[in-house]
Parts: sequence; C-alpha cells; structure tokens
Amino acid sequence: MFRKLELHVAHGCNLACESCSHYSNHAHSGTVSLKDADRWIAPWSRRVSVTRFSLLGGEPTIHPHLPQFVGLVRRHWPHTQIEIVSNGFFLHRHPTLPTILAADPDARLVISVHHDSQEYRDRLKPVFALLEQWRQEHGFVARVRPAHKNWTRRYEGFGDTMLPFEDGDPRASWEACPARHCKQLLDGRIWKCAPLAYLPMQKAKYRLSDKWDGYLAYRPLEPDCSNAELKDFAALEDEAACGMCPAKERLFELPLPLRQRKARAGTAAQP
Repeated sequence: MFRKLELHVAHGCNLACESCSHYSNHAHSGTVSLKDADRWIAPWSRRVSVTRFSLLGGEPTIHPHLPQFVGLVRRHWPHTQIEIVSNGFFLHRHPTLPTILAADPDARLVISVHHDSQEYRDRLKPVFALLEQWRQEHGFVARVRPAHKNWTRRYEGFGDTMLPFEDGDPRASWEACPARHCKQLLDGRIWKCAPLAYLPMQKAKYRLSDKWDGYLAYRPLEPDCSNAELKDFAALEDEAACGMCPAKERLFELPLPLRQRKARAGTAAQP
C-alpha cells in the first residue's frame, strides 16, 4: 500500500547539507530505541504492505545498534525491500553490518554522496576502502547515490529565519517534490513527508515565524485509524500542506557540507 516508508533511527547528522528536507543541518540530536521502533511498527505491519522501508536520519550510523534494525524490520515485513541510507563516514562503527546485509537478499546499503569536491572525495577514501574490504570478505556490494547532483531547496533561510515557499500551487508543489512518496514513521504515526514530520522538532528548537503555524497543525495518520481513513491517506496526493514547499524544482549547487570540528595538535578536522 505504501511505496516507501522511512524511519529516522537518529536525528543528528555529521554533515550540514543546506536546505536538508529532514532539517538534519540544524544540529538536532537523539536516537530511536529498538523497543520504541518495534512499538511504532507493530500496529502498521499488520495492516499495510510496504514496498521499501528505509532506515535513515539524520545519519543512521550514529545509532549504536543500527544493524539490529534490519532484523526488526524484517520480522514485521518479511517481503519488503530494506535499505539503509548513509553518508558512510561512520560505517566502521558497525563491523557486523555487512554480515547481516549479505544474509538478506532484499536488504541493501546506499551511500549518499553529498559533494563532489576533492576535499569531500578525500574524506570518502577510507569509506570506500572499507566497502571494498566488505565486498571481498562478505560478497556485499553497496550502492552509491550522488545526492548532490540533484539537490533542491525545500525552504528559505535557516533556523529562526526559515520560511516556507507558499507559491500558491500545492498540486505543483507535490508534483515537483522529489520525496512525494516517502512517508515517515515517527512516534507511532505516519506522516505525509519528512518536512512535515520533523517540523515540530524545528519549532521546539527555533523561534519559527507564524507562517509555519498552519503546517505545524498538520495531523498525521494515527495507528487506530479506520480502514477507510488508511485507504484515503494512502491514496492522497496533493493537499494544502504541500504549499510549504516550492511549486517548481529549485536546484542549487550544494555548498561543502562537512562540519568542521576543532583540530587537535595540528591534526586535520574530521567529519
């Protein structure tokens, strides 16, 4: 019934990609426990089918128990495609991950590349060296997604000055949305998209303009919804809330998203 359902296992991110649709460039923090994720998923796995379930964030490899989420999702949806979407920089923290993914023919790792500069490519060299090691030892192959090539602006400004586009054409906004089928599972409820799901996190951290009030009033699908409500939600395309995003694709060149940490004793800062 759902083409794609996404779960943030971690809200923080080591990168700061301008205009991130998940607001991960705003230095949020926190992780979702396996127990909570199990509780959130359970009522839905009995009612809906999911073509692809994505574990992401934020940056999912920040979560110390990331590999265990693969088995958790698989228990609930035996036939869904599972993917972990990561920038790759913390994969070394999860040495059991390749074994788990290699054992599941419908689970995969997607490395999302967020810049094409030499500095960024140099930082990725140990990541791809590790992936090559995993390929040789486990027959495991990760996919690479050049996210930076089609990066779009989802809102104006940053933090307190962040503003919705409100171009006045929600249908066009929905059609232009690169994630129009990426529903979010958060707090046990299903949200239409990431910008709506994580907007309350923004409100809790920043003094957002009252222009966001109407979008903050969005109500996600509750786990005790009726079958008719579930069917209507799954079929719904554009709605008023889509007006927060641009009515046409606004591509821009993503600035280098590496967060610079203070170097120690003359060593280079790391992502």
